Amino acid sequence: MAGEPSDHTVVVKWSGEEYKLIIEKDGTVTDLKKAIQDATGVLPERQKLLGLKFKGKPPGDDVALTNLKLKPSTKIMMMGTREEELDKVKEVPKDLPEVVNDFDIEEEEIAIENREEYLSKIDRRIKEYEITVLNEPREGKKLLVLDIDYTLFDHRSVAETANELMRPFLHEFLQSAYENYDIVIWSATGMKWIEVKMRELGVTSNTNYKICFMLDHLAMISIHTPKYGVIEVKPLGVIWGKYEQWSSKNTIMFDDIRRNFIMNPQTGLRIRAFREAHFNREKDKELLKLSKYLKDIAALDDFTNLNHRHWERYRPKRKHENVERLERKPDEKSGDT
Repeated sequence: MAGEPSDHTVVVKWSGEEYKLIIEKDGTVTDLKKAIQDATGVLPERQKLLGLKFKGKPPGDDVALTNLKLKPSTKIMMMGTREEELDKVKEVPKDLPEVVNDFDIEEEEIAIENREEYLSKIDRRIKEYEITVLNEPREGKKLLVLDIDYTLFDHRSVAETANELMRPFLHEFLQSAYENYDIVIWSATGMKWIEVKMRELGVTSNTNYKICFMLDHLAMISIHTPKYGVIEVKPLGVIWGKYEQWSSKNTIMFDDIRRNFIMNPQTGLRIRAFREAHFNREKDKELLKLSKYLKDIAALDDFTNLNHRHWERYRPKRKHENVERLERKPDEKSGDT
């Protein structure tokens, strides 16, 4: 009959894949979970559906999908683990190979950052892309721009909670960085997923630090490289064009893929990708080490003199080093001749 609700079409995103499901018009959350089980193999009791709300809370299994007022082809992110995968994480393999999801950017391609057609694209993003400010920028603070997937979060592994896939020391890292830097999240996904991930990881609700704003794939631009064809990149000029207090001199970006900052090669630091969270969470200390690096360089006036590829070897100059040497008394055993 005309006016009757049609079947529900729901797209479930899990472990990097999307599953299109059709649920009958009178179906409930239980029916949805059963359909998800058929498609993914994850039992209903191990499923956590992100972004699905009923009266401000996660819906009960008996709630009708009609009451959730789902839009056509609604996308839902799921966290959950198959039974057979649970057994695998009990034994931790040794000497896991490092997986590199990137290519080397050749030196001659650096000139791409100055090409007029790409600078024009950045100008359009500056004019057209709308930033929703979560917390106002603070005077005198430098800028830290962070990727999410494989940088802060293992988005491919399966788990029942976001915390299981969160990179170790994430909150400690952000709290430490916040002392000297305003923090911006920039992910090559849609804003809906960025907001869900940051909420589930407890980032946007943490009281020890604040996120200034978040950018999604719409703020990126496409460029053409002679060797690799068309790629999407994150030009920091979009931020710099909107906020005069930040520039290449006081900005640093962390991303596990170097090509994302090809428009700003001097400003990007390629972080080691965080994968296989169940196996690596006990030994990954990347954010802990990078916290120290950010503190060490925070007092510098110009970051463009740094080579972030060698960040692990960076040692700050000791304050008053030369003064102490001059003031050393003649009878001290200094080793000087």
